[in-house]
Amino acid sequence: MRWFARLCSTALGVAALPALAGAAPGTGTAPLPEETIPSVTPLPAQWPKSWVLINDLNFNAIVDGRVVVVDTASADHPLKAIVRSAQFGNSLYSAKRHEILTAETFYSRLTRGERTDAITFWDMKDLKPKGEIVLPGGKRQLSVVYPHLFQFTNDEKWALVANFTPAQSVTVVDLDARKVLNEIDLPGCSQIYPTGPRGFSSLCADGSIFSATLDAQGKVATSKTIKAVQDIDNQPLFSNPATVGQTAWFISQKGMLQGFDLSGDVAKVIPGSFSVGNAPGAAPEWRPSGWQVINSDAAGRLYVLMNPAGKEGSHKDGGTEVWVIDPAKKARVARIALKGQSIAVAVTREAQPHMVVSRADGAIDVYDAASGAFVRSLGATVAFNPMVITPVE
Repeated sequence: MRWFARLCSTALGVAALPALAGAAPGTGTAPLPEETIPSVTPLPAQWPKSWVLINDLNFNAIVDGRVVVVDTASADHPLKAIVRSAQFGNSLYSAKRHEILTAETFYSRLTRGERTDAITFWDMKDLKPKGEIVLPGGKRQLSVVYPHLFQFTNDEKWALVANFTPAQSVTVVDLDARKVLNEIDLPGCSQIYPTGPRGFSSLCADGSIFSATLDAQGKVATSKTIKAVQDIDNQPLFSNPATVGQTAWFISQKGMLQGFDLSGDVAKVIPGSFSVGNAPGAAPEWRPSGWQVINSDAAGRLYVLMNPAGKEGSHKDGGTEVWVIDPAKKARVARIALKGQSIAVAVTREAQPHMVVSRADGAIDVYDAASGAFVRSLGATVAFNPMVITPVE
């Protein structure tokens, strides 16, 4: 049982267990030393770029959702820390603020009773909670994890929280002052894409995109709607884009890539959408599929999870390959075969980057991003439902 004691004493954020047993009588073996409880090893001030954060919905026990910190370079001890993120929690990682933020929901009787929505602040050194902001109204959107339900704006001084009652709105929160500033109605639109220095955009059910700028009080200063930015009936966009600088690349369920420039006050469509193409071996056709279906690397290449059995309704099944796309050339530059059906993809910011995927069975696999070669599997050891992967910057 020594491996278990070692795991619990070094899995950061988890109190160590005492030695479970002394020496066997007559063996002459010294007993294990006593351990101080609790025993928590602090995290480094600068997190290695091989680390990623993984949102674990923990679908079989949603009240015990979490964000796990994982070292993708470690084959035998990848789990570094656990942050609680209850009830369909969303998270933000900020090296600038030295914090992880979670947007969570609690009930006074665990699964019933009085509801409380809150933003919790976790210190990146020891992952202890250092404060919270209670969100009014019990409105926070409770849905399977999407990264764009909780986003920064205003140089990470503010956060935007998506609400759904089923009326849709966005709550503006001043993180430094620890207070709620305003609530903005958002009828027919969803997801939050930070736009300009202090604003956001949302995709709408009629195929348009809505952009708003905010004043110093968190109220809408200007707004604009651009119509027909996507073909809802034939080329609906996945709501999770890959971000390259201030360009958001969205992919449709049939493989069309569409870019949006989010650098200004209003989201601008980048002309020249293009298809990722097709390839042999499809039955009936290759289509993007997964939860975090597209991501990017530091060089601006796009990584798309692809499913050869694409059809109507297959968009969340997961992919068996990752196609690497150069958006400047509008061309596929590589195909990476995966070890199993995978639902999320991300790329680390290491000098020699790695592609990290989470499989439908919960396993985390690591590949060399340049060559596509399989490096290691971390197994299904760090999360039950790894839905969203965030690389350390």
